[in-house]
Amino acid sequence: MNAVTELQYMTGFGNEFASEAIPGTLPEGQNSPQRVAHGLYAEQISGTAFTAPRAQNRRSWLYRIRPASMHGGFAPFDQPRLHNDFGNGPVTPEQLRWDPLPLPAQPTDFVEGLYTVAGNGSPAAQAGVGVHLYAADRDMAGRYFYDADGELLLVPQQGRLRIATELGVVEVEPQQVALVPRGIRFRVELPDGASRGYVLENFGAHLRLPDLGPIGSNGLANPRDFQAPMAAYEDIEGDFELVAKFQGHLWRAPIDHSPLDVVAWHGNHVPWRYDLRRFNTIGSISFDHPDPSIFTVLTSPSDTPGTANVDFVIFPPRWLVAQHTFRPPWFHRNVASEFMGLVHGAYDAKAEGFVPGGCSLHNCMSGHGPDAATFEKASQADLSKPDVITGTMAFMFETRAVLRPTAQALDAPHRQGDYLECWAGLKRHFQPPR
Repeated sequence: MNAVTELQYMTGFGNEFASEAIPGTLPEGQNSPQRVAHGLYAEQISGTAFTAPRAQNRRSWLYRIRPASMHGGFAPFDQPRLHNDFGNGPVTPEQLRWDPLPLPAQPTDFVEGLYTVAGNGSPAAQAGVGVHLYAADRDMAGRYFYDADGELLLVPQQGRLRIATELGVVEVEPQQVALVPRGIRFRVELPDGASRGYVLENFGAHLRLPDLGPIGSNGLANPRDFQAPMAAYEDIEGDFELVAKFQGHLWRAPIDHSPLDVVAWHGNHVPWRYDLRRFNTIGSISFDHPDPSIFTVLTSPSDTPGTANVDFVIFPPRWLVAQHTFRPPWFHRNVASEFMGLVHGAYDAKAEGFVPGGCSLHNCMSGHGPDAATFEKASQADLSKPDVITGTMAFMFETRAVLRPTAQALDAPHRQGDYLECWAGLKRHFQPPR
């Protein structure tokens, strides 16, 4: 077994990386020689069609102890809280909000702790997203997982995740995010014990950095701050299981070895992590708010230019509007649908009720904005003084299609049934001229 002690990373976004845990493993000048060094097998994993444009093409070559085809037959895996059965029935236009997902009462690993809140599209259509939460308190022991339906963006809120993947190990803490590409096998360990967070499952085009346009060259997330792992491998045998998510359902197969047995690899279909605190927030703002697009970390484009399958947007520490303007986010309705989560601190549009680990869903054209307490406070604020929001990290998954909440999320005890009351205290101030 190749033990990993101090983790090392390579920097860049979408790069053609190459890494080997044993020097001299990668073949020179070709991908699949007749005999690979050290008796390994060559295997390609393709995250896009072979013929996808070069700029969007995602694939990696892996040099491994055993091919990925070596496992037993699949049978259904019973975990009913994770699914993509978003259905075709009526969807409430009501604004929704939830308290944090409760930590498990029984020992629960990452796969067992996944919980679907909402989604749209489908893995079959290769469009749309699944929005999930997780709450877990034990390592994945003897269990490995991969998602054939989409890539996974992991947003921890409580506790670190140590994600051992086929291509190496990524450790991520709250206010960092990690991405595991479609099909990559991995295992999650919990160095801090009980952990909780959010997961975006993207069925559509790969998440990428947004174009900057008039923002210019130095704003938002910088490619050099994304970190991909160095090769590390496990050479262990035992009675393990491989869990696959395929077409919205979970399956399990016996496997007699660790599938994380890749000794070397090269390509751009790779896991990575990013520290949200490195995001270069655009400012200062003289009057009126720009829209949240200037806080976009990643986007998955759709077939309609300028309209995303999903955007990952953050609301980090930042300077607020400087001059004679209502400073919190404004009241609005949006053709896009918005799922929000809070990793750390407080969100400036909600004085109460929206807490770290919680979430809200405002679907297409559902009105939302500051609660009554925030509105009254902001309406009386001294605008002659600069205001800087500190100690916060909120985020949004914004999609062009309606997010359909699951029945379990609508009926959940931790759903805030009184959410609408946060606006009930907004007073009538209208005084027409006489």
